[in-house]
Amino acid sequence: MNRCAEAAAVAASVPGAGVGNAGLRPPMVPRQASFFPPPVLNPFVQQTRLGAARRIQIFFLGIILLPIRALLVALVLLLAWPFAAISTACCPEKLTHPMTGWRRKITHPVLKFLGRALFFSMGFIVTVKGKIASPVEAPIFVVAPHSTFFDGIACVIAGLPSIVSRNENVQVPLIGRISRAVQPVLVSRVDPDSRKNTINEIIRRATSGGEWPQILIFPEGTCTNRSCLITFKPGAFIPGVPVQPVLLRYPNKLDTVTWTWQGYTFIQLCVLTWCQPFTKVEVEFMPVQVPNDEERSDPVLFASRVRNLMAEALGIPVTDHTYEDCRLMISAGQLTLPMEAGLVEFTKISRKLKLDWDRIRKHLDEYAAIASASKGGRIGIEEFAEYLKLPVSDVLRQLFALFDRNHDGSIDFREYVIGLAVLCNPANTEEIIQVAFKLFDVDEDGFITEEEFSTILQASLGVPDLDVSGLFREIAQGDSISYEEFKSFALKHPEYAKIFTTYLDLQTCHVFSLPKEAQAAPSVVSNKVSPESHEESPSDKKDD
Repeated sequence: MNRCAEAAAVAASVPGAGVGNAGLRPPMVPRQASFFPPPVLNPFVQQTRLGAARRIQIFFLGIILLPIRALLVALVLLLAWPFAAISTACCPEKLTHPMTGWRRKITHPVLKFLGRALFFSMGFIVTVKGKIASPVEAPIFVVAPHSTFFDGIACVIAGLPSIVSRNENVQVPLIGRISRAVQPVLVSRVDPDSRKNTINEIIRRATSGGEWPQILIFPEGTCTNRSCLITFKPGAFIPGVPVQPVLLRYPNKLDTVTWTWQGYTFIQLCVLTWCQPFTKVEVEFMPVQVPNDEERSDPVLFASRVRNLMAEALGIPVTDHTYEDCRLMISAGQLTLPMEAGLVEFTKISRKLKLDWDRIRKHLDEYAAIASASKGGRIGIEEFAEYLKLPVSDVLRQLFALFDRNHDGSIDFREYVIGLAVLCNPANTEEIIQVAFKLFDVDEDGFITEEEFSTILQASLGVPDLDVSGLFREIAQGDSISYEEFKSFALKHPEYAKIFTTYLDLQTCHVFSLPKEAQAAPSVVSNKVSPESHEESPSDKKDD
């Protein structure tokens, strides 16, 4: 019997190799509750369907209401502009001191009145609950859920506090001058230190003891469909000062305000809203939340507590989605996948699995290459096997089941990312790669021939007629595989590492299930498969 045949005999003798029963193999990876799918799968989509009767109603009401409201909105903005111009005259765009004096006292009440008139002219009926805190009591308002550009009504009701806005917004004619009147904290997209400077400015204003106006922040950072509260960004909580949560509700039978990544456009929502007889909105000011000592040193903890309180008051769940999920969703659409395929709860995944945006975006490309041919943008067992260039065997099914966390018979992108990080990448170490290479290099000449490669895979997968020539050619640059080629391929395709470690688990369980007097024999055969020098065994390396 040649060395390849001996290796095949060892692989085939392992209980569970090539059969459905996993034998004595220990449980692989426990399911972690923290990785369960979120209660709301896609908070970034809004499907408002209009029936025939509703369309007729909107048409006839729009003939009357739309032109009237458009004229009123334009009139209010034109009236507000001169007062905003007086308020900001001779002031730089980025303020170093708060606006004070007669101009502030005269223009601020007028702008607050015109702000209310603006939303009234658009048909909004506002219900205010709770008490608005003073700048000393709560220097920062945190408003959620953020679902539309109409959420600016919270700023008007709160008395025109400062907001965080992009530099480009204050350059817009008419609107830009009015935005400057509320003394915004400006963010620059071109400044690499913009985030740090913005945080420092928020801290400076929030700790001024009431000299600056209060700051209003939407901590979610992007619009959702109000079905949940996504991750709160820590910017509003870093200063460690008391904050007042503000809740927004739109209790209307027809939703014409929600502005998400999938749904109606800005113009469409304006037209639909202005064609309604009225649009109800509730603004609730919750009790001020004061951080404790631990929360002052950990703004993420403070943000999480405030978010949970707001979600409980709204009666909705929380998820760990964030703006980066929106970017992944758009990328998935560009890769011809369903847009929701890109949603992974980026905050949770990146924190727990130590993955950054670039790594997850790269995984999305890999996932799309596998799933693009399947219906629904999900990976089935056939696509999984085709990608690995392996047949559907019991070992492959076991690996597939580890990826398929919800046991629905398919792998979505979130499961794929978790599987790579939890299952495959930890198994894809230098030591495992070296052991795997030694296993395949049966004649110990430093190269793996196609015969050696085929023999081990056929035996370990339990498929005697397995054709691995396609996979072999993908790894080898010539007639054989060197260690560098083997390592390079293993690092790029960590899925194979888990297949190999599954085989090693089976082999280990087989050895330790034998009587003690028989356990020495497999180790000799094992050395033929994965040869190591006996002269450097641990027993020979004891200290003198």
